[in-house]
Amino acid sequence: MAMLTTDERRMLTMTKNETISLIAAKAVETVVEEETFPETKFSLWRQILRESVTSVEDLQRVCKADLDVTELKEVVKRYPMRVNPYFLSLIKEKGDAIWKQCIPDRQEIQDTTGVEDPLAEETHSPVPGLTHRYPDRVLLLVSNQCAMYCRFCTRKRRVGDPFKRITKEQISKGIAYIREHSEVRDVILSGGDPLMLSDGYLEWILKEVRQIPHVEIIRIGTRVPCSLPQRVTPELCMMLKKYHPLYVNIHFNHPAEITPESRMACEMLADAGIPLGSQTVLMKGINDDPAVIKELFHKLVMMRVKPYYLYQADITKGTNHFRTSVKKGIEMIEAIRGHTSGLCVPHFVVDAPAGGGKIPLLPDYLVEHTGKKVVLRNYQNRRFEYPEPE
Repeated sequence: MAMLTTDERRMLTMTKNETISLIAAKAVETVVEEETFPETKFSLWRQILRESVTSVEDLQRVCKADLDVTELKEVVKRYPMRVNPYFLSLIKEKGDAIWKQCIPDRQEIQDTTGVEDPLAEETHSPVPGLTHRYPDRVLLLVSNQCAMYCRFCTRKRRVGDPFKRITKEQISKGIAYIREHSEVRDVILSGGDPLMLSDGYLEWILKEVRQIPHVEIIRIGTRVPCSLPQRVTPELCMMLKKYHPLYVNIHFNHPAEITPESRMACEMLADAGIPLGSQTVLMKGINDDPAVIKELFHKLVMMRVKPYYLYQADITKGTNHFRTSVKKGIEMIEAIRGHTSGLCVPHFVVDAPAGGGKIPLLPDYLVEHTGKKVVLRNYQNRRFEYPEPE
């Protein structure tokens, strides 16, 4: 009989949450699918990940701020923590916009209003890990690991949980589903973060999907250019450019996240011919200020990233303290539309609960509509008449 390791013996008597805490500290070692697609070359990004803060004890060692250790441990038991040294270095003070996005908060376990799966992804999942909500596109989960676990994550129910690791077998079943459904022309790879996979493993997925005749475009949803830009390497970009048309949706929430490193990562992807769009979540105390959001969008377009969506925060359990009113989101769009380039203005959307999909919202620029004319309001609140054709 094989001997059990010390950690394996401990796990026999631990609760699920205690086991997650134990594994979280070691999870970096299994982020990349080494057994199938080994990478022997030294990787700076992996070294950075190995030094991530994954426990309250780690946080105490690197943080000078006062911490409520007992409460933080309760949060981390339920929702794993990972903050890599790069993203941690962006924090200037306790409670700033970067801190709030990555450091656990007791409000996460005090939330009584949120739901585990606010977008009903599981309901619209014909095979595990694949969501088919819209007629011509699917979302395929390929990893449950991230370079940094965002405290506002829509998939808090599964991200970082070692018991919910996405296997090659599961991904293969998702690809088989796509192959069998000719109406699917657009495949979005998501997670977790697809760029947490090794180049070889990610290329296997891309190659399998690209070989399906009816798949026209592939999209990758990732926060890596923001949270761990060192992951974007020349080798990765050379591999990605083989699978055009390929789009990358990235995720920036605050101007402080735009650094020389993140700029370089985005420019490398853009130089590989990959169109980039940013999906930003509107969050209380982080970016719910027109000046902050305008600065963010200006900086994004300067590094060839189109602000794509401004999301109303989902009603995910454990994230209620981040939510603003929908009215605030409409006010944000009104504050920037017309006052800056249209290229800098994203769609403000609510991803409707229970699987209703993305619903765009705009300020009310239509004042009156009769049979012969429409009365419109511009960004300066001036009114104009536009005649309807006879």
